[in-house]
This record gives sequence, structure tokens and C-alpha cells, in this order.
Amino acid sequence: MTADSQTADPTAQSDYDSPWKEALERYFPEFLGLLFPAIHAEIDWTAPYRSLDNELQQITGDADSGRRYADKLLDVRTRDGRETWVLVHVEVQGDAHAVFPKRMFRYNDRIRDRYDRSVVSLAVLSDSNQRFRPVRYEDGRWGCRVAFEFPMVKLLDYAEPDRWAALEASDNVFALVVMAQIRAKVTDDAETLKGWKFRLIRLMYERGYERALILELFRLIDWMIRLPAGLEADFRQELYAYEEQQRMPYVTTVEQAGIQRGEAIILLRQLSKKFGAEVVEHYRTRIESADPKQLEAWCERILSAETPETIFH
Repeated sequence: MTADSQTADPTAQSDYDSPWKEALERYFPEFLGLLFPAIHAEIDWTAPYRSLDNELQQITGDADSGRRYADKLLDVRTRDGRETWVLVHVEVQGDAHAVFPKRMFRYNDRIRDRYDRSVVSLAVLSDSNQRFRPVRYEDGRWGCRVAFEFPMVKLLDYAEPDRWAALEASDNVFALVVMAQIRAKVTDDAETLKGWKFRLIRLMYERGYERALILELFRLIDWMIRLPAGLEADFRQELYAYEEQQRMPYVTTVEQAGIQRGEAIILLRQLSKKFGAEVVEHYRTRIESADPKQLEAWCERILSAETPETIFH
């Protein structure tokens, strides 16, 4: 099979939840600003927001097995001074799933019941089924009924020419995450996908982003757009040449991102063997978003650590 006839490897593209979790952790204001601008306008961004991973883990321990979701629970302050929890559900497996609205309702209801808190649930759908657009869950009998509505964004809508052009012109960094997700899902030809991957990476340089931001965004895009080995090697060579042309004064982006990802994977495996899967999920986002120096320090601490807390203090 020639490179031109290769199709994107679906198994290589299956790790969508990890980059979404990291993207939501790092770029939550940008995420809301791009996909839910009306909600973004109601939040006081001068007040710090915080991730509620522990609280979310308490309610998702018995989540649907085999499904791939990226859920994030965050605590924000509204412009009128109220504290509000925002629960973001990202359907990352990419196929229409009939029980998704029920899952939206169940998690929202569990948070309200357990913590007695107001919570806003948002849905982001990355599947390619134009007809799958759930915004409501209903159930009832004999006059007893529950109805739950939630805001929803369909990423496929942004593949339309006008909206795609707006994404490419946007100065919102989360637009690159959305574009990578869309192209990874709708592009079957691997050579075409390679072209899109290079185009998105090039956009970062053209916008003049600083080194740290380029590395962060590159890891997310690289995570979402996975290529067959041969085309990945071609992509790297093209990127090397481009970076040399641009006279980049630091280690090649793809090499630096690879170092970070490799160290993160090793640490996650060590953590799983020593403390179990639940601890891994608790610290996953923090590990996957850490820089190489921090990862190296944690890898050393885990060798003698008796509790997870002693690693990440």
C-alpha cells in the first residue's frame, strides 16, 4: 500500500479523551469563549476558577464501561458573585449513543444530590452523525415526569466552509484543538490528514506563539491526529525543515513533545502498578500537563514514595 492510498488508522486515533481533559484544564476560558460565548460572558474571569477532579471522581466511579468520554467539573464565579459548578461532557468516542442524554442527566442529578450545588452541564459532540443532536432528557409515567435540558455544541458544524474559515482566522487558541479534532474525525485518507496536521502546526508559528504555548498545543494536536508510522516520519521531516527555515532556537517541537509524552506515560504506568488505577485517574491531568523537569522529579520520588501525596507535594 502506498502512502497516497493509506487510510488513517482508527486504533491510532482512539486516544481522544486525554487531550480533551488536558485542553479543558489548561484552556477552559478559551473553550467557553469559542464554543459557549454566552456562558463565557456571564463568568467573572478576574476570579480564579478551580478544577474539581475529586468531586467528579466521586460521581463517575461507576460510569459506562467501554465508553470514551472526557468530563471536567470546574468551579467558577459568575459576574453577579455566585459560585457555580460547570460540568463539561465531551463525547470523544465519536459515534451517536442513545443513552448520552440520560448520562448527562444522571451526572447532573448526582452532583446536586451529593453536594447540594447548582451545576450547569454542557455537551460537546465529536461524532460524525449529523442527525445526532441531543439537547434534552425526559422520563416519566402516570403524571410523574422529569425533563432535563442542556446546551450542546456539535463540532461537525464547524467543518462547514464559513465556520471553518472563522476557526482558522480566530485568535482563540482553543480553535486549534477543535480543528484538530474535526480533521481527525472526518478525514479518512492518511496523506490528507498529514497535510492538515502540518497546516495546523504551521498556524501556531504564523501566529507568533511563544515556545511554551507551541509545545503545549503541539502535544494536544499530535495526540488527536495520529498518523501511520511512515507518514508520521514524513511529517516530522517536513516539520524539521520548516523549523530550520524559521530558525527556531530550541529543540524541535516534535522531539520536545515526544520527550514529555514518554515521561508522562512511564510515570502513569508506575503510579498504576504502585497505587492502582483510581490514583492514576486522580492525577492523570496533572501528569499529562506537566513539563519535563517536573515529570523527572516525580519519577524519582515515586521510587521511595509510600503515598501518592508524597510524590506530588
